[in-house]
Amino acid sequence: MTNRTAAELVARSNRLGSDPKVTNFAGGNTSAKGTDTDPVTGEPVELIWIKGSGGDLGTLAASGLAVLRVDRFRALQHVYPGVEREDEMVGAFDYCLHGTNGATPSIDTSMHALVDAQHVDHLHPDSGIAIATATDGEALTKKIFGSKVLWVPWRRPGFQLGLDIAVLQKQNPDAIGCILGGHGITAWGETSTTCEANSRWIIDTAQAYIDAMGSKTPFGAAVAENTALPQHERRAKAAALVATIRGIASQDKPMVGHFTDDPRVLEFLGSANAAKLAALGTSCPDHFLRTKVKPMLLDLPAGASVAASIERLKTLHEAYRVDYTAYYDKHAASDSPAMRGADPAIVLVPGVGMFSYGATKQVARVAGEFYLNAINVMRGAEALSTYSPISDAEKFRIEYWALEEAKLQRIPKPKSHQGRIALVTGAASGIGKAIATRLAADGACVVVADLDLEKAQAAAAELGSVDVAIGVAVDVSDADAVKAAVDATLMAFGGLDLVVNNAGLSIARSLLETTETEWDLLHNVMSKGSFLVSRAAASALIEQGMGGDIVYISSKNSIFAGPDNIAYSAAKADQSHQVRLLAAELGGYGIRVNGINPDGVVRGSGIFASGWGANRAKTYGVSEENLGQFYADRTILKREVIPENVADAVWVLTGPALSRTTGVHIPVDSGVAAAFLR
Repeated sequence: MTNRTAAELVARSNRLGSDPKVTNFAGGNTSAKGTDTDPVTGEPVELIWIKGSGGDLGTLAASGLAVLRVDRFRALQHVYPGVEREDEMVGAFDYCLHGTNGATPSIDTSMHALVDAQHVDHLHPDSGIAIATATDGEALTKKIFGSKVLWVPWRRPGFQLGLDIAVLQKQNPDAIGCILGGHGITAWGETSTTCEANSRWIIDTAQAYIDAMGSKTPFGAAVAENTALPQHERRAKAAALVATIRGIASQDKPMVGHFTDDPRVLEFLGSANAAKLAALGTSCPDHFLRTKVKPMLLDLPAGASVAASIERLKTLHEAYRVDYTAYYDKHAASDSPAMRGADPAIVLVPGVGMFSYGATKQVARVAGEFYLNAINVMRGAEALSTYSPISDAEKFRIEYWALEEAKLQRIPKPKSHQGRIALVTGAASGIGKAIATRLAADGACVVVADLDLEKAQAAAAELGSVDVAIGVAVDVSDADAVKAAVDATLMAFGGLDLVVNNAGLSIARSLLETTETEWDLLHNVMSKGSFLVSRAAASALIEQGMGGDIVYISSKNSIFAGPDNIAYSAAKADQSHQVRLLAAELGGYGIRVNGINPDGVVRGSGIFASGWGANRAKTYGVSEENLGQFYADRTILKREVIPENVADAVWVLTGPALSRTTGVHIPVDSGVAAAFLR
């Protein structure tokens, strides 16, 4: 049973964490002190419950709390070796734990446990960080809050910061919290309700002061040539640039992307001081750990051509890498972790918006949200004073902190397709849906493309949130519709890595019964459709410069001469040869092209359910419900092929195990001798 104090803490945390003006995703931590029974002695013991390392306040559950004994934690003051060795104290936290099922204690635990208050909130509100990063932040704190809120100069989170706050609180018993220079706020109270109220009062009071007393043009005058483009123009330009930017962000490691043209971003990029402020970088540790110390800003006007923008972006990327490497070399010590990559996580394009990148879509989206927080912080600081983030040396001490490195090492090993972005056509049902499901299960971001938008969106929703999959409508025989689907993929996930040409249909007739209209329909969807999808995808893949995969779901009928099937089998044979041709043509770009040749897949198939199954059953003289078994009985293995078998083949072909394979067709037919490749 959850302790009442812990339950109240979780509820408070969820309220605070779900309010964007209070804190950012996974930012800050909350705590509560109370008593519970020691299971060994049966006596009451004073405990502190605190959000564990890496957790998110908005979604925190009791299982995400670390639970420690207050007496033991406070006794650590007697063995504290000093600020130069304060990192050693983190290992001692484990000796203060109560029980074995709690979360890992946060580095901020001392800020909570050492302060003489029952409840403590440490948060990262934009308004509070604006005061914390103002050049005269200490004077502003006194002016805005009087003696109710204290000023604590910047210090890297750790045991010493907790001691500093505890001393100040003891010296100022009427204070309800403090502004942490360059960082955020901390508030306290004797009840959970009071603590939350104090946190919100500090945040709201800071924002009210900024609104009332701050400059109305904190970023300087608007620059006409950097004014936001009309929505349709900026979205079109973003789609034209995104493949290039994805390649820029992924030179060291493949990244997934996110795009936003939030009005606050566009206003910032259209201002006179945008370049100066962007160069200063972010300040709050939560911000720059996700956004890197500073973004890459395109220094061309909003109306610059796509070609000119691409050329300049590539030049700026080279300079960014040199600059970041110099930053690392200047501040790294002999025991610093290796440089994690020199590519930007945030790319800003005036008039268009912000591109953010991370290992997953969620990480990319959150990075963008954090830079928007940073823009809000700069707005507030510049409105009242001058934005003055912590120094690069201090940023490096956070970014390449041994404790931060240890946290990164605890992240589970990525799945085989994490960081890959897939577009699967005909994916609302049958084989396509199984492929989309398999790829998403192994970490890929997936675009479910289908002629039926409603079904595509429903299938995507089954795979997870929009951070995992989206559904789009596409008629693969229409070049404009195909380009729109590829653009939608690029804009949704920041790039493209993997395309599966699965869209298809079938009409089974003999040569004399097949009409010209039927022939054209089958070839338009499968032969022409695969060509159009591959062409549009290859354009993006080549511009990214990261290689990629194109997979054709062909058929054993591309080889096997079955009865009454001229149009379908000929279209599949066309697809089959496209694989060979494109493998030869695109290999120089690192793009692999392969095919899958399934036998008849009856179960879950939209094609078979639409009349093809009844037709084939009639042709072979069996009942439709026994068609799957009929196909199985004629194979060597006597096993029916189902959609998941085809999906597994796609997964293997596009994974690391077959990274040296291109131009091949993999039979997934349980062994049909007449369809052997020879």
